[in-house]
Amino acid sequence: MLPLQGLKVVELGHYIAAPYCTRLLADLGAEVIKVEPPGGDPFRGWGAQKDGHSVWFSVHGRNKLSVTLDLKSEEGKRRVRALCARADAMVENFRPGYIERIGLGPEVLRADNPALVIARISGYGQDGPYRDKPAFGAIGEAMGGLRHLTANPGQNEFPPPRCGVSISDDLAGMYAALALVSACWGRDRSQQKAGRTLDLDLVSSVFSLTEGMLPEFGLFGWVRQPAGAAIPTAAPTNTYPCADGKWLCIAGNSDFIFKRLMEKIGRPELAEDPRMATNGGRCAHAAELDAAIAAWTKSLPAVAAEAALEAAEVPCSRLYDIADCASDPHFRDRDMVLEVRDPLIGPVLHPAPPFRLDGVAPADMVRWTGRAAGADNEHVFGELLGEAR
Repeated sequence: MLPLQGLKVVELGHYIAAPYCTRLLADLGAEVIKVEPPGGDPFRGWGAQKDGHSVWFSVHGRNKLSVTLDLKSEEGKRRVRALCARADAMVENFRPGYIERIGLGPEVLRADNPALVIARISGYGQDGPYRDKPAFGAIGEAMGGLRHLTANPGQNEFPPPRCGVSISDDLAGMYAALALVSACWGRDRSQQKAGRTLDLDLVSSVFSLTEGMLPEFGLFGWVRQPAGAAIPTAAPTNTYPCADGKWLCIAGNSDFIFKRLMEKIGRPELAEDPRMATNGGRCAHAAELDAAIAAWTKSLPAVAAEAALEAAEVPCSRLYDIADCASDPHFRDRDMVLEVRDPLIGPVLHPAPPFRLDGVAPADMVRWTGRAAGADNEHVFGELLGEAR
């Protein structure tokens, strides 16, 4: 039995943030009903397509029921209210004020279900001077302080790159899932059994990852600057070039690992250097250490360098692309790459849910793939809501 079995969630989500939240909940067993516009979630048009169906949506919509409704119509609003009346929670990621304007705000939905937990995900939050500004994931990276750090030092002529995935949306979705489950747990333990409204946003979600940067600024006026593939708080840790043109990520930043690393690259004197005795000292001389390590990695292909360091128990990894991930024996042994059958597109690979639950095989958590828009209208409206056919 999955831990969230019995939890009922209505998703009024589109694109990424809210649907990612509900995908996590659905992977853990929640009954998620995804409400889409009559033409389907616009996200279905993103990424590669097969037979007219989004390959990405196979993962994005998995384990959810899909119904189609026009939220501006009276029938659509009536059915959403009916769905929320039987639900534990509702998740939405429209711009602030939209669901109120169409008559589906928290007060309306809680008139029929005072215990309803409502998770709202937006670009900037439900209040504040920027609440009404539009935003997508790139804006969360930019304003949350992350994109500033992804540049390479001294390369101001090039824009700092984004991380390559919709990290802002995914973070907000993860935080929303955690907050939603917490709110349901707290509600069910309270005397009042009252639902709460949760306010998540893309910018704050990224900003929450800034670690010690804010206290450093507040106390010392420091503004952390881009460090490329390194990090200013630990050394040596960086990504180094190899003889075959590939890259090797090495994290040798604890005292004992640092000594093993220096021995392996033939520079034991650096491990004995008093300047390098502490992490702080190594950070102050990171450029010198990086040059010594790079001189060694450049002499070997990436696979050979990786094998040598692994034998010395130095944390390292080649930079994987998705083909490497799909074929890696560790990924495969832990069922992190699942081969599933999607009725819409045929055999397809899915990333397994990131949770490992004793007694539950990862493959058993993917009960079905993303359905066609409205595939569950008859079941949901007819059987769950009891409407006449």
